[in-house]
Amino acid sequence: MSREELAVVLDYGAQYTQLIARRIREKNVYCEILPHTTDAEKLKALSPGAIILSGGPQSVYAEGAPGIDPKIFELGVPVLGICYGMQLMVKELGGEVRKGDSGEYGKSVINIEQDKHSDELVPIFEGLPQKQNVWMSHRDIVESVPSGFRVAALTESSYKAAIYHPEKNFYGIQFHLEVKHTEYGEDVLDRFLFNVANFSGSWTMDSYVESMVSKIYKEAGDKKAVCGISGGVDSSVAALLVHQALGDNLTCIFVNHGLLRKNEPEEVLQTLRDEYNMKVIYVDAVDRFLNKLKGVVDPEKKRKIIGEEFIRVFEEEANKIGDIDFLVQGTIYTDVIESGTDSASVIKSHHNVGGLPEKMELSLLEPLTSLFKDEVRKVAKELKMPDELAWRHPFPGPGLAIRVLGEVNEEKLEILREADYILIDEVRKADLYNDIWQLFAVLPGVKSVGVKGDERSYEHTVAIRAVNSQDGMTADWYRFPYEVLEKISHRIVNEVQGINRVVYDITSKPPGTIEWE
Repeated sequence: MSREELAVVLDYGAQYTQLIARRIREKNVYCEILPHTTDAEKLKALSPGAIILSGGPQSVYAEGAPGIDPKIFELGVPVLGICYGMQLMVKELGGEVRKGDSGEYGKSVINIEQDKHSDELVPIFEGLPQKQNVWMSHRDIVESVPSGFRVAALTESSYKAAIYHPEKNFYGIQFHLEVKHTEYGEDVLDRFLFNVANFSGSWTMDSYVESMVSKIYKEAGDKKAVCGISGGVDSSVAALLVHQALGDNLTCIFVNHGLLRKNEPEEVLQTLRDEYNMKVIYVDAVDRFLNKLKGVVDPEKKRKIIGEEFIRVFEEEANKIGDIDFLVQGTIYTDVIESGTDSASVIKSHHNVGGLPEKMELSLLEPLTSLFKDEVRKVAKELKMPDELAWRHPFPGPGLAIRVLGEVNEEKLEILREADYILIDEVRKADLYNDIWQLFAVLPGVKSVGVKGDERSYEHTVAIRAVNSQDGMTADWYRFPYEVLEKISHRIVNEVQGINRVVYDITSKPPGTIEWE
């Protein structure tokens, strides 16, 4: 990927910033999100083909409102300002922004203006209807445009909805093109990316795999790397990419802490060892972890015990290999953004991740730091990873320990494993698994009276949790067809010894969380 094929989104705190980047990447244009504090020199070094200024919650005139390095407008790069980004561009370049008498929120209609100087439509609206439905979310309005700018669209209230500078290729839109409610948002984005910024749209997952494998080999060469495999898609895809570059110089360590789902260790090992011929060390540490968890009921204490013990086991096995130079991590772009750091390079030396001991002094290989979760799955498809692994739902590091509320023991884990297995099996049979972001069973530690046969029972309740989300920050409960819920409940209470009641959690996040602990 040439640097000119990079689009940069400067983040001004909008709830839609990640969505802008996703929309751009869906057009096969590589995009990174950088903080609004990024200066012109750093951007110049990146040599982007376009810069997008995101929306934001503040007024450009509010005390402490985020600004921009004015030299960015001297880089000769096309700029698109969205909502706050448009207002900031106007303010910085000599126009006027004022507080509106009332805000514009939700659906609105704009009218596209013809360019009076050329009798043609503005490039980003070329070939589109003159009247369009858009999604607004702002109070401040542009009163006057800077010198050299022209008005490209007006709202029905005659507010400026889009402006542009034809010579400098600066564009501002007051509406949010990245949301589906904006009727022609994708078309406007297409025109900016390909007609104004002249991107080629050549960034694809196969080109990403090829360039990343080459980059890893160039950095790591014939040195040794180790990767902790959890069974999730992120660590597995990271391992596969590094394996393509380093071959047998990569050793994967799979620690079975006894808190995994039914058949999970066997499935992961079969995929990596048999299908990809990877070197995998399997560590059976079930008794070791369960002994550490005896008598522990506090969820945070459980997490800390599991995390620390995992590190100890991983360290012991890694030290047996010897002469290791790199640690492979499945960190993805969402993790990077949420950490508040700039975009990470493929290798960061001496980085202490996840509590790993500093004395290991390993450099870090992170081949997925520029990818969102859905893009990781696309890479998995390019690498021909089985769907069962590539589309596996997110699974917490502490595993079933935080889905067994209270003290963890083998009996409770076995009950939960069986219930969870039936849940997923029925959802797959109903062809709903890929419609759900995360799906699992929980053992709340509550027993209730029931009837089995002609006898009363006093057994466990199991709760079902199914949610949809984009990033895990918010989530909504999944609306199951009743007949599917009926099959799930019928099988669990009939096939799992120790359960006589099934309940469904219909709490969204917030106010609840996705996991119960």
